[in-house]
Amino acid sequence: MIICRKMLIILCLISFIRADIRVFNRSTGTESQIRTLSNSKQLYMSARDFSGALSSRLYENQERKKLVLYIAGRRIKISAKSSFVMVDDQPFQMPVIARERAGDIYLPAQGFLHILKSTTLPGINYDPTREFLDVDVVRFTITAIDVEEKSNGTIVRLKTRKPFSERNISSFINKHGWYYLTIAGGLVDTVALNGAVTRGIIHRVESEQIGETAQIALKLRSNVISHEWYQNLDPNEIVVTLRTPLGKSSRRIKDVKDRWRLDTIVLDAGHGGKDPGTIGKYGTKEKNVVLDITKRIGRLLEKNTGIKIVYTRTEDVFVPVWKRTKIANEANGKIFVSIHVNANPNRKIKGFETYLLQSGKSADAIEVASRENAVIKLEEVRSQYKELTGENLIMATMAQSMFMKESVDLAAMIQIELDKKIDSPNRGVKQAGFYVLIGASMPNVLVESGFISNPSEERNLKKPGYRQNIAESIYNAILKFKTSRERILAEE
Repeated sequence: MIICRKMLIILCLISFIRADIRVFNRSTGTESQIRTLSNSKQLYMSARDFSGALSSRLYENQERKKLVLYIAGRRIKISAKSSFVMVDDQPFQMPVIARERAGDIYLPAQGFLHILKSTTLPGINYDPTREFLDVDVVRFTITAIDVEEKSNGTIVRLKTRKPFSERNISSFINKHGWYYLTIAGGLVDTVALNGAVTRGIIHRVESEQIGETAQIALKLRSNVISHEWYQNLDPNEIVVTLRTPLGKSSRRIKDVKDRWRLDTIVLDAGHGGKDPGTIGKYGTKEKNVVLDITKRIGRLLEKNTGIKIVYTRTEDVFVPVWKRTKIANEANGKIFVSIHVNANPNRKIKGFETYLLQSGKSADAIEVASRENAVIKLEEVRSQYKELTGENLIMATMAQSMFMKESVDLAAMIQIELDKKIDSPNRGVKQAGFYVLIGASMPNVLVESGFISNPSEERNLKKPGYRQNIAESIYNAILKFKTSRERILAEE
């Protein structure tokens, strides 16, 4: 009997052999060891030692034999004699139950680490043959939120440690008035965000880590007329704009009606003087083509309407970009139309398109904006220009957001009318960041009336009759826009 008892003790000692897992923490550059227990089928690791190796916070309930580990913003709950791990209240099952030894909880190493890698620490790698654990504790990549109220909306800035692929960012507003921004591959500091101070249209912030995706939810106090997000790279942040309607007092309505009476139009012939714009294969200069088209539009309006026409230039002179919208605003212009012709290294591309002031949504739009914006290099003073990216662009578009719908309508009308008279592809209405449109406190568009880089289209643009067709198309669009606005005002 005594021999049997001794044999049983020996077998138990053999069945649980202590060993160590070596750990390298890349975040701190430190090495450590995790105590283990093993039998023929399973290796168990100390939860306490694991927490220490990661320099994570640990909460213990010895009476209930429970441990809570706080790792990378997640709350990991483990219990002795249970095979379940709770990650932020979501259960995950290990292959076997956790064991309790000397007040510590020992977890099945491979099973627990697999759960942790898929939910919390993608940078964790375990080699069971070497009993080696390589850990890169991922810091929060979404660290803070800042809310700023504006007269026509609210700007939300999410501070990030790195840029994200725009393919992995999406947003929507549900029917209950929640704005959701999801960032695949993001790791959000829920404590920092959920305790943020709110203002403006933002009533509450709720953030959540769902697997490898960060979700930021904003409870809105009222409806918004539009929303968009943009990623800044310096500093790293994701900027969300939530635009709201302006107030509707009777005085305000009267002022708006007076403001909308389309009695002054500003026509802007792009480039000029020392800035030739783009030049075609046969030497045709953009500045000359667009000046002729612009003056033809103006003559049609002056002859057939009582509208006052203001030109940013009427001859071959250089006009700084900032001065063009200044002229428009000082003249109390009701719409601003900037006339250009396009270019592309691919000489086969041709057609016409109309642009709105927004962040470029395509590589082509961004390329067009970059080319047109290059004119500021010719200006003697450039201090008034900020980089037309990120927050600066958003602020500019927010300042003009009250005219966005009207700008869209005008752009669509221009494309329709050009399509009727011009034998060239309709390339549609697009968005891009043009300096020349910034600051125009009125509906504004930029018309690219053809590709001077295309030989056949360059030949057409040299013809007075073709330029007249372009001018008549834009003129007809302006008249239709005027009629539509006056009809709306009559109904209000």
